[in-house]
Amino acid sequence: MEKNEKNRKTRILFIGAFLGAMVGVSAAYLLIQRAEKENSPLQVGMGEGIKLGTLVLGLLRQVAQLTEK
Repeated sequence: MEKNEKNRKTRILFIGAFLGAMVGVSAAYLLIQRAEKENSPLQVGMGEGIKLGTLVLGLLRQVAQLTEK
């Protein structure tokens, strides 16, 4: 593997990790804001967890299809 190719792959992985972390922090912030606004304890129910998991899997499937021609 060429050095430039390895550097490109490493850079893409770091960008993906950074974006994933930012999305995770944003989601947590929104959950906290909602709990504070409703004056209720922070909790995610099973239904919300299933919805969120389904959305994440759908997103990953869409990202995987980006490379298909």
